[in-house]
Amino acid sequence: MSNAAPSAKTAKIYRMVMDKHVCPYGIKSKWLLERNGYQVEDHHLTTREQTDAYKRENNVETTPQTFIDGQRIGGYTDLRAFFGKPLPPEGRTSYKPVLAVFGIAAALALAVSYSAFGNAFTVRTGEWFLAFSMAILAMLKLQDVEKFSSMFVGYDLLARRFVPYSYLYPFLEALAGVLMASHAAMWLSIPVSLFIGTIGAASVFYAVYVQKRDIKCACVGGSGNVPLGFVSLTENLAMIAMAIWMIVRYVI
Repeated sequence: MSNAAPSAKTAKIYRMVMDKHVCPYGIKSKWLLERNGYQVEDHHLTTREQTDAYKRENNVETTPQTFIDGQRIGGYTDLRAFFGKPLPPEGRTSYKPVLAVFGIAAALALAVSYSAFGNAFTVRTGEWFLAFSMAILAMLKLQDVEKFSSMFVGYDLLARRFVPYSYLYPFLEALAGVLMASHAAMWLSIPVSLFIGTIGAASVFYAVYVQKRDIKCACVGGSGNVPLGFVSLTENLAMIAMAIWMIVRYVI
């Protein structure tokens, strides 16, 4: 019986490595190969002319290009698929953006509560969680108000009749979130939160559960692929609940 060690897995990669540009997908492809136990024969394409010549000679449209056992795998996306980790199709709906917002908001709320009271789990933690969530969601919308507005008018009942509301909404959400986090100007934050939350909840309920429309939510800004539905409705109901809570606990 032979005691020789098995030969190492090897792969070749051709990627752009220039003075002013190093292809990020080439770096990630090399890392992915090494992570999966391959010794990488790394070929650099150091000029645009060399890169264009490589693509022309090998009849490929992009770099990097990876080869395993003499077989061309393709670019970074193809390599991920080869290792059983394909990227989701472009445009696919996902709740990940919203879950990321709520996760960060929860972590911040716990941290601030612990810093202020020495206890992460307080009534203020819940208030801060909702207020921070509103502020972060507003920030995402404000990155591209025009794109957000175009998505928002597609289903919001008020924005469809009064387009300026679609531009004003992110600012109102940010204002209500910041004021509620600080307990400042409740005379303003409470009605704003009630107003936008009620219209938002009614709009989502009508679009999703009455009209049965399958559309994307503008809740994380115009570039998001979050489906309009339960999460969107919950977001608006949470704003209403937050306003009512503030009235009951701090006003009455």
